[in-house]
Amino acid sequence: MLAPCLTDDKPPSLGCFGWFIIFIAIIITIGLFPVTMFMCIKIVKEYERAVIFRLGRIVDKKPKGPGIFFVLPCTDTFRKVDLRTVTFDIPAQEFLTKDSVTVSVDGVVYFRVFDPICSVANVSNADHATQLLAQTTLRNVLGTKSLSELLSDREGISNNMQIALDEATSVWGIKVERVEIKDVKLPVQLQRAMAAEAEATREARAKVIAAEGEMNASRALKEASLVISESPSALQLRYLQTLNAIAAERNSTIIFPLPIDIIQHFTSKKNE
Repeated sequence: MLAPCLTDDKPPSLGCFGWFIIFIAIIITIGLFPVTMFMCIKIVKEYERAVIFRLGRIVDKKPKGPGIFFVLPCTDTFRKVDLRTVTFDIPAQEFLTKDSVTVSVDGVVYFRVFDPICSVANVSNADHATQLLAQTTLRNVLGTKSLSELLSDREGISNNMQIALDEATSVWGIKVERVEIKDVKLPVQLQRAMAAEAEATREARAKVIAAEGEMNASRALKEASLVISESPSALQLRYLQTLNAIAAERNSTIIFPLPIDIIQHFTSKKNE
């Protein structure tokens, strides 16, 4: 919910003396019309609005513009307010995360003025105040996050910052459109430790995958041996396939299989 500006709903009373000064200013303006015409006519661009102060008070609840508007010399002053979206970088902020890790984070904020009167009447410098508030909000929001949350949930952190900034700057007539986290800088020692941890995790995963492959291969070899043992001709076919594979590589080595039963026969005799 947006907070109201400092201006009242009813137009402020200038008093008898104030109206007397305005009456004199009107007479002077009419009497010196060719000269005062250039002092009375003001122009604001399409993306600008003018907040007029008459004897120190805001004239209307709505700003003037775009285009031509008139002011009274000597009694009226005005301030131009730019309605375009403004961007600024949040300087790098060093802070401790929830798990006591020192990091440096910077970001960028996009905001615009949606109520020119509030931006003039409720704060002395709306742009500068928004920048300072963004710095403190960044530290407050990120201080409640752990390092893993900071690295993995940047979008959620940006949304939380946008909501917090928008609520705080609504009384200034400022609408925070977007907040983005640009870079997260970690200490060099922490980067090395995280790299070593990631490397160790990958190596452990590779060893587990290799062990699973060996287990699957051993099961397949066991099933193949059972199939070959049931048919003696299958062993001969496998031997011929092996010779064919060796000959395809232009290798002169020829392997002759030696039955294990023969070796067991000689070893049994030697033991006797």
